[in-house]
Amino acid sequence: MTLRKALLAATLLPLTIAAPIAVQAQSQPQDEADSANFIVPPWPGVTVKTELFSQMLDALGYSSEVQELSSTVGYQTLQTGDSDIFLGGWMPAQQESYDQAVSSGKVVDLGNNVTGAQMGFAVPGYVYDAGIHSAEDLDAHRDQFGGRFYSIESGATVSEFINDAHDNDTYGLGDWQILESSTPGMLSEVNAAFDAERWIVWYGWTPHWMAPAYDMRILDDPEAVYGPDNGASDVRTIVNKAFADANPNLRQLLDQFVLTADEQSAFIDGYSRQERDADEVAREWLQNHPERVATFLEGITTRDGEPGLAAVESSLEE
Repeated sequence: MTLRKALLAATLLPLTIAAPIAVQAQSQPQDEADSANFIVPPWPGVTVKTELFSQMLDALGYSSEVQELSSTVGYQTLQTGDSDIFLGGWMPAQQESYDQAVSSGKVVDLGNNVTGAQMGFAVPGYVYDAGIHSAEDLDAHRDQFGGRFYSIESGATVSEFINDAHDNDTYGLGDWQILESSTPGMLSEVNAAFDAERWIVWYGWTPHWMAPAYDMRILDDPEAVYGPDNGASDVRTIVNKAFADANPNLRQLLDQFVLTADEQSAFIDGYSRQERDADEVAREWLQNHPERVATFLEGITTRDGEPGLAAVESSLEE
């Protein structure tokens, strides 16, 4: 081989090695959508969680829109394609709407986005420490509780649960008063009782700021009034199927976006009880939890195919 041919071969060799890599990068599927529509009922957890996710999307080159809809309407708009994502599919409380939507074949369930979620008969820590560990213990201490159980709005699925228990005299609750009101109304009663260290039992759930604020304990529920496993709950990520199929990068990010109940309870406290803006609470959480952000963004790119984690980290430094 002449010197000229050897030099030419050496020059071309890196190009022949790099060419397949370039072709491979170009063949990676790009998301069709540049924006996403989120269903956000007036629930603090879903509000902040959606804001947190939207801030990551913004850094990745997508935009987002919030649709203030009830969960019942949201399951319908997910099926029609008028909405893309719902981060608040609470099971089993929404089971009927969920089952209908899934059976349509128009939505996909990407799994649980909150670990440790639970709902049921709730008492403050000092009541639990006094020996009230099960819903079976309630009626024996009826006078200390005033024979009252506090729940959320009449007509809510979970209020139907406690009214059925009342009608069936489950745990001896047949002669108790079931007091239903808005969530803020219910929690104002809990707050007053907690400040006075008075005994109270109410419909509680976590994630929510009530969990840390009142040292809340959820009682054993052997009759499964609030569902099996003592009210253990899932908070599912429900997505329009066509949207999920057309946007593999976003789908993977949604798959990897999983919080603990304690994490979500903490930022619900910041937003709802401390009355801070959702965007401020979400940004602060992202800045303070870099290792969690890295987990969410593993293998994720910007919409243009650049490393996603670097883009989000850069946006949080601004």
